[in-house]
Amino acid sequence: MRTAYLGPAGSWTHQAALDLFGERGLVPLARDELFAAYAAGTVERVCVPVVTSIVGVTPYIDAVLDLPAVTVIAEYPRMLGYSLLARSGTRQQEITEVFAHPVALEEARPWLDRIMPHVRRTEAASGGAAAQRVALSPTLDKASLGPRIGASIYGLVSLADGIEEGPHNVTRWWVLGHEAPAPSGHDKTSLLASLADEDLAGLLASFGDAGVRLLTIYERPSRKSLDTHRYLIEVAGHASAAGLIRLLHRRRDVRVLGSYPRAY
Repeated sequence: MRTAYLGPAGSWTHQAALDLFGERGLVPLARDELFAAYAAGTVERVCVPVVTSIVGVTPYIDAVLDLPAVTVIAEYPRMLGYSLLARSGTRQQEITEVFAHPVALEEARPWLDRIMPHVRRTEAASGGAAAQRVALSPTLDKASLGPRIGASIYGLVSLADGIEEGPHNVTRWWVLGHEAPAPSGHDKTSLLASLADEDLAGLLASFGDAGVRLLTIYERPSRKSLDTHRYLIEVAGHASAAGLIRLLHRRRDVRVLGSYPRAY
């Protein structure tokens, strides 16, 4: 099976895909290519980060919600760690610039402040993109922060491992597929509701009336007006459970994004 993930290689999303599926069939794609491939059915699965414990929802969650049809088949949470990667021959004391995802810079800030206080910190789209920039640099004064896997992919070496000191970030990925998994007995269901603000209280009350336990709610802009929003609502249980069936029958404005084994 072909599994696409947000490229380039060497990012934490790459590592998540490796953790879940191994090396075979992994395809790194840019954001637009990733979602186009999923919508066209040219890949069987897509691995995408949707929530972090530090910044909340990621920019990619809106792209998922924009898809005309989507099936979330799994979730994967993992606490992230960071290594300082550089080209072979680079000495830590000679580094003048560090590339990293903004979250990585925040997690490693205490270490950087203490060990490399005068180094320039430059944001990158991902740990993989940061490592790639270091590998392409003509000088030996650049380094990146990211998973250690970036070293083997881009021919770099790790000068320091485990430099994250907090706030510790746990990222949650969704795996998008095309066939819903059967109930596991310990599931989570992700729902999407688009409605006016004045209707939110009634929607939330309907979950209690149906005996469905709410877990999380994330508000996203509707892109239509200030008083309408999209809500990603996650509940305990599978979409085939009686209570959720009753809720979905009564609330036609609620769409199931997927039911999958609950990871936390």
